[in-house]
Amino acid sequence: MNRRTFLNAVFLASVISLAGLTGCLGAPTGDNGNTNSDSGRNSNSYQQVDAEAAKELMDTEDDYVILDARTQTEYDEGHIPGAILIPHDTVATAAENALPDKDQLILVYCRSGNRSKEASQALVDLGYTNVVEFGGINSWPYEVEK
Repeated sequence: MNRRTFLNAVFLASVISLAGLTGCLGAPTGDNGNTNSDSGRNSNSYQQVDAEAAKELMDTEDDYVILDARTQTEYDEGHIPGAILIPHDTVATAAENALPDKDQLILVYCRSGNRSKEASQALVDLGYTNVVEFGGINSWPYEVEK
C-alpha cells in the first residue's frame, strides 16, 4: 500500500468514526476499543476518543462536564476552560457529590491519558453511564486557561 492510499484509508476511517460518534454516543468502548453491542450503555465501559472528537462534543453538546483527573498543581498550571478538578485517586470518593447526574456526559482527561483511563473506569464502576475519555492535555491543541 503506498503512502497516499494509506493516508486516504486513515482519513476515511476517521470520518466514519467521527460520524458514528456525533450520531450517537450509545455504544461506548472500553480500554480494548471494542464496541459493546447490548442495548444502551454498558455500566463497566467508557468510550475513548481523541482530542478532536472531544472538542466536537464540547462544541455540539449542551449538558456535559469536563473532568480534569490531574493534581491541583497541574490543574493550576493550565486546564481546559470549564473543567472541574477531581484527581484520579479521589474519583471513587468525590464523584458522587461533584457529579450527581450519573447519565450526564462526562469528558475526562489528564496529562498524558493514563490517569484519565483510571478515573473513567472508576466512574463507570460507580454507575456513570456516559463517560468519554479523551487522553491528555499534552495532546490538546485547543485553548487552555490558567
